Parts: sequence; C-alpha cells; structure tokens
Amino acid sequence: MEKTRPKQKTTRVKRTRKRARKRTAKIRVGVIGVGRGQSFARGATKAVGMELVALCDVWEERLQQVGQQYGVATYTDYDEFLEHDMDAVVLANYFHEHAPFAIKALEAGKHVMSETASNTTLAEGVALCRKVEETGKIYMLAENYPYTAFNQEMRRLYRTGEIGEVTYAEGEYNHPMDAEARLRISPGRQHWRSWLPSTYYCTHALAPLVYITDTMPKMVNGLSIACREVDELVVRLGDPGSVILCRMDNGAVFRIFGLQLPGHSNWYRVHGSRGAMEISRGPGYYGSGQIRVWHEEWDVEGDQPRERTYVPDWPEHGDLARQAGHGGGDFWTTFDFANAIRSGQQPFLDVYRGVAMSSVGILAWKSALKDGAPFEVPDFSVEASRKAYADDHWSPWPKDAGPGQPPPSILGTPKPTRKGLANARRVWKEIGYKGK
Repeated sequence: MEKTRPKQKTTRVKRTRKRARKRTAKIRVGVIGVGRGQSFARGATKAVGMELVALCDVWEERLQQVGQQYGVATYTDYDEFLEHDMDAVVLANYFHEHAPFAIKALEAGKHVMSETASNTTLAEGVALCRKVEETGKIYMLAENYPYTAFNQEMRRLYRTGEIGEVTYAEGEYNHPMDAEARLRISPGRQHWRSWLPSTYYCTHALAPLVYITDTMPKMVNGLSIACREVDELVVRLGDPGSVILCRMDNGAVFRIFGLQLPGHSNWYRVHGSRGAMEISRGPGYYGSGQIRVWHEEWDVEGDQPRERTYVPDWPEHGDLARQAGHGGGDFWTTFDFANAIRSGQQPFLDVYRGVAMSSVGILAWKSALKDGAPFEVPDFSVEASRKAYADDHWSPWPKDAGPGQPPPSILGTPKPTRKGLANARRVWKEIGYKGK
C-alpha cells in the first residue's frame, strides 16, 4: 500500500493541473458572417478568454478585407471552415439558416453560439435539441437583450422576491427603419427580411422576460398587423407588426409586441403578486435609462419605499459592457458562452430555451393565420413532448414554397408597389447588388 500512495497523489495532481490548464487556456473561436459577425469577432478577446482564429462568409471580397484586419484564416466553404483547429463556432449568418449550420458544427465537435433564432421550423428545433444531447457540446442562443443593465437589474430584483411571483409581463421590440436603410440590409426580392412573418423575430421581446422570471412559454396566441402603408417604398411581403400572448408555465400571461411599426420601442414590464417593475419610458433606445419599482400601500414592508426610480448598472464588468453593442449584450453573450465552455455547464440561454422561444414565433404565426387560435408549445427538453414535431417542416421562406406552406402575410403574398420596386432597384444598384 505504501508504494501506491505517491502514484495516486501524482495522478491526482496531474488531473488538477490538467483541469487548471483547461480553465485558463484560450478558447479558439470561428465566426460565420463578416457583417453582424464582426461584433463577435471583436468580442473574442483575452478579457473573455477567447481567441478569434477563423472567419467564414460567401461574400469573398469583404471576407478577405475583414480577415486581413484580424489576421485570421478565411473560408468561403463552411465544411472547410469546420475543419479548422478551433473549439467553438459563432453563427451570425442569415436568420433562417442557423439550425442546419449549428447541427453541422456540433457534429464536427464544436461548441455553438447562434444568434437571433435557434430554428425557423419546428422540425429544426427538434433536430437541434437531439444533436446537442447526442454530442454533449455547449449550445447558447446569443440573445443579447436580456443582458442590458436594466434587464439584469430586474432579474436581480425578481430573485430577491420583492415583487413576488410574476403574474403578467410585457416585452416590446419595435424597431422601425426608413425605407432606404431597410433596403440596404435586405438586397434582393428573395431576401429573408422581406419574407419574415411578423411574429418570427420575437426573442428580443420575449427573452428578457424569460431571463428575469425563469418561466417558460406553454401556449401562444398571435395576431398580425398588416399595415401596407408603411411598406410603400420597400419590397417587404411580411406584415410589419404583431402581438403575441404567451401563457407561461406558472400561469402568468406575457404580451409580446413588435416588429417594425412606426414608434420605436424597446421596453419591458413585470407585474408580480406583490408589486411591479419596468424600464421607465422615455425618448431614446432605452427610454429614460431608469428602472421604476412600485408597490401598493398594503404590500410595503417596513421602511421600504412605495415607489422608487433609479439608474441601474451591471453587477460587474460594466467597463467592458459599456464598450459593446446592444446595450452591453454583445459583451455578455460572449462572456457567458466562454464561461459555459470552461465549466462544461450549459448556459441559461441553452438549446431548450432557445428553441422554445424561437418556436413561439413559428406557433404564433400559425395562430395569426387562424386569427388568434391557441397553439401549444411543446417541452423541447422531453422527447415524448417534442417528437410529434420532428417532421413539421412548415416554412414561410420562398425556397420552401409549395402546397401546405404558409404565406408571409395574413393578406397572402402581397405584391410590392411600383414605387417600392423602383426605390429598391435604385438602392441595390448603389450598394453593388446585381441580383433580382
């Protein structure tokens, strides 16, 4: 027995050192997309323990420029990109393409962070959940709005129990753009932004509420707002706005509003059983920059004020968050992704929450086409609940057009106006787009 002790101790020390090296080693990351993806490229720094090693995009001219700027390898072929020596992939490609790209990356042994929507069909959502379970790799939805100083503060307050359990909440992400700006970011009549149903881009409004309250959607009703007047000078076929009602797993109701109707709004409110809180409304992207918390007089305890309003800050790393886009969210998503990889623990915005929230948009569109009929949200963490949707390829995108597929608007498939087409051709010519 005496002879074996030193060997056991040495092995234990080696394992400890190996774990320490794993915690301190840089995470090598590759980014898909040299447009929006540059924010993630800039964020892969020593501060979060990441190193950018590769970029991928089919826009070859811009890819080479950005690749030289960062001094990293570049690829136009995604399969070749996945062969690069790296640990993780960040997906900032087109909205409706994330799930297939994520599944390929997971199969290649990479951790994945995917922006905006985890899936745009229910079948994709099922396949993605299964692949994360099969590979054991980290998956994170890069939803940045939960990470603003306001929403992080409301999460902290909610967890103290000060306002009780959530009963009702509202989330708004309504981001109108002028016609020329919209055309510049969506060149071509087949671009996904032109065909996007009004309910699909719902995670910016829903995710902060899920993050604050740690509840999950169980049932959805959706209504679409088809105001063609605001689309007179563009070629968008989808409706510009919608309202979604979500019944949550604790019985609460969430109201979700967006998408591009006049009247910019990025706002959140939570009502609990003992009080309420919200971002104070006001001009600008984040209103007045304050949190308002209030109670009824019979719910005030001790010397607690009945109402207070204050400017919040991040609990830590505020200096880094203030330098990042989307109210600091572009820093925090990368930070949490890196920590999840190092710890081996899935992040809060894991595949199940990502797929569930993305699927709210899909199911709400099914509801909107039936004038608000309710649709159940499956529990994507349970195979028995999700398997019924494994072959649900219901899709609004033009590449999937055919019998049984949905239109992009409650009006069907509207035709762009002459003014809209003429304006689009002018703008697309200016930016060098040569397609239809």
